[in-house]
Amino acid sequence: MKIGVLLSGCGVYDGAEIQEAVLALLAIKEAGAEAICLSVNVNQHHVVNHLTGEEMHEQRNMMVEAARIARGTIQDVSTFDISHLDALVIPGGFGSAKNFTSWAFDGPNGTILSEIQEFIKKCISDRKPIAALCVSPVVLALALQNSELHPTMTLGTDKEKSPYDILAFSGGLTQTGVQAEMKTIREISVDKNLKIVSAPCYMMDATILEIRNNIQQAVKALIELI
Repeated sequence: MKIGVLLSGCGVYDGAEIQEAVLALLAIKEAGAEAICLSVNVNQHHVVNHLTGEEMHEQRNMMVEAARIARGTIQDVSTFDISHLDALVIPGGFGSAKNFTSWAFDGPNGTILSEIQEFIKKCISDRKPIAALCVSPVVLALALQNSELHPTMTLGTDKEKSPYDILAFSGGLTQTGVQAEMKTIREISVDKNLKIVSAPCYMMDATILEIRNNIQQAVKALIELI
């Protein structure tokens, strides 16, 4: 069983959330499956100093940065044969909302990279399950916007602590045609019809152990959908 892990760079503020990415790789291995790291050979939106939060005046490539997490073994979604995958996991991090899409700046009116949109739509048309972690449901939302497909997904809940405005995020999902569910860090959302799993992860105020458990839940549900 082979599960793709789609990475938008390396680092929560300008790429893939590293802890979520690594814990997803661990959960896949613990489930007895093989992880295949994937990215897109395009420059990320910007580079953020993770110590100060300030923007740095340089450019970095998503695939080059994601290769740090993948220990150098990574595939380009533009040339990868999707038939080699049984499922896909998309960790969170601002890269999903800045690099794969422009959701961070434009919300539900944002754009999505054509390479990412085509890859996701191919996964769905081929009935390959997808797990979207943290903020990554916005990637699926924009990939499927203006289509006849209306997935059910979660970005967390407004009933527990979060560093983000969950109601606003969920409202944005709804504008794209998504059925937004409220789920805690101890829960996941499963759309059995479209084979989409989503988990709040660091959209909520959570510990790394809670993140690990949430990702394990998501990967288990993902495998059950294969």
